[in-house]
Amino acid sequence: MAVTKILARHARLDLGIKYILNGDKTEEHTLTAHLNCDPGRECREMLDTKRAYGKMDGVQYYHVIQSFKPGEVSPELALEIAKEFAQEHLPGYEAVIAVHVDRQHIHAHLIFNSVNADTGEKYHSNAQTYYSQIRAVSDRLCREHGLSVVMAGQPSQAVSYADWLRLSKGQPTFRTMLEADLRTAIESANDLGHFYLLMEHMGYEVYHGNRLGFRLRGQDHFMYPGRKNGLFTEEGIRAAIEGNLTAIEAGLRPATAYRPTWKPYKKHPKYTGLLALYVHYLYVLGKAVRQQYPPRAAPQFRQEVMKAERYRAQFAFLRENEINTPEEMMAFEARTEDTLGGLTKQRTILNVRKKKHRKLYDALADVEALAPAAQLYGDGLSGMEPEFERYMDAVAVLEQCPIPRGQLTAEKADIYRQLAEVNRQIRAERKKLALCREIQENLPRMEQEINQIEPKEMIRDDHRRR
Repeated sequence: MAVTKILARHARLDLGIKYILNGDKTEEHTLTAHLNCDPGRECREMLDTKRAYGKMDGVQYYHVIQSFKPGEVSPELALEIAKEFAQEHLPGYEAVIAVHVDRQHIHAHLIFNSVNADTGEKYHSNAQTYYSQIRAVSDRLCREHGLSVVMAGQPSQAVSYADWLRLSKGQPTFRTMLEADLRTAIESANDLGHFYLLMEHMGYEVYHGNRLGFRLRGQDHFMYPGRKNGLFTEEGIRAAIEGNLTAIEAGLRPATAYRPTWKPYKKHPKYTGLLALYVHYLYVLGKAVRQQYPPRAAPQFRQEVMKAERYRAQFAFLRENEINTPEEMMAFEARTEDTLGGLTKQRTILNVRKKKHRKLYDALADVEALAPAAQLYGDGLSGMEPEFERYMDAVAVLEQCPIPRGQLTAEKADIYRQLAEVNRQIRAERKKLALCREIQENLPRMEQEINQIEPKEMIRDDHRRR
């Protein structure tokens, strides 16, 4: 299954191309392709096309993303589908294609020039072109390759990059907080008016228009969660409240929500050094307090909590690695850099091994991907001639190889498994380095803020005692 979306970009063309051609994401540029432009000159050639037709302003390029279902497609097949999509949908356009394998799901990126090199016409993206061309072509190619497609009416959860980055790290976003508050209000409300009252008590302003909008007091814009989830429309909220009341009256659910049992407060160990500094800093910020039943914080305060999560992560990092002094921090950073250097060398060796048998691995992928097309050709279906020729070429390449196909498949799987593991370790070590540097940058500022805040607290406490 491929979820396809297109983005119009006004930013610099070279930055977009640099992002999708990242070697860490594309297996050292092996999962890349070019259409109507040369590698290394793609940005220059696209800009030359714009200058030739006098169309330098406006949308600079379009960015198509195909996200595949985890485990359903191989990187090679994803690249092949993206290439076929570009050749069919973008004739005359200069395009760069890259498949990223740095996430759990494989996804293909396609950046193409907004100006057609043959005709000089600019590409126009709208709802009609998306559903009738981009989505239709992508779904058809997925079906031809034996993949599932997104059914009509199935929602696509598009989020901003900032929200996506937070969600990928397991951090809350304003959207997730809003949806949690909406669900809480729906659970507790007796009717729709009571629901609105509960939302206002939690610090939200409600917009009653074509769609229900919510925003915190002081925010500039409303958010409309009903656009992505029908539960949060006025009809969905009313139906959910009525369903809750019906279930309560029928005895199918309790009238009050579940509340966890009280647990006694556990005394924390005494910290020293950097750990003590972080505990002290969190306490000064009001994020480390002894409360057994803290009241439900308003959304504004929970946004501040989100800012403190980074400090909590740094504190957990210090405690886990038993780092207590700046000297220990510098030693840990040096060890991490050495480990990262060794992993990088190991990845280079694996990539050299992979490139050595690249032709054979591509043939294996073609044989696997084009086997259904070859079967259809054998059954007499017309239109399968190009796929059958590619299939036979791949079979010929494998027949000339002295290595048995089973052994070759096992070697390929082993190399990709090792590369995935090494890349995972590299990301973990890079995360450690980033935390080390963040902590070193934060230490002077934290000490300065503590020195500024503590005298004010002492004056306030003296006034209270009087």
